[in-house]
Amino acid sequence: MRIGHMSIHIDDQAKALSFYTGTLGFVKKTEIPLGGHSWLTVVSPEEPDGVELVLEPDDHPAALAYKRALVADGIPFTVFGVKDVRAEYERLRALGVTFTQEPLSMGGMTTAVFDDTCGNLIQIASPEA
Repeated sequence: MRIGHMSIHIDDQAKALSFYTGTLGFVKKTEIPLGGHSWLTVVSPEEPDGVELVLEPDDHPAALAYKRALVADGIPFTVFGVKDVRAEYERLRALGVTFTQEPLSMGGMTTAVFDDTCGNLIQIASPEA
């Protein structure tokens, strides 16, 4: 068994696709129209056959309430691994990404948290050298 897909609830699929591909650097893998929305996934260009991130609409009231509660408490929805948090922080800041936590060393890891523009906080993390 392996993880094949991971969902992230977003408020707008077109906006999310633009941010996750154009800003973060993921690559669109699947887009299948399903009425008002699509089955829309992105992958890391480093692992095109790896885990697919499903950009899933947050239309369900529970999803929207969950997202809002996490953001209100400053809790990231998920964590993306990067080689160097500080370098990625600088790259993303230069692209206009808003961070709620600057790079911080803790327990052998360096982390930072940013707003994905789609209603979520996302943490990036890398092991310290």
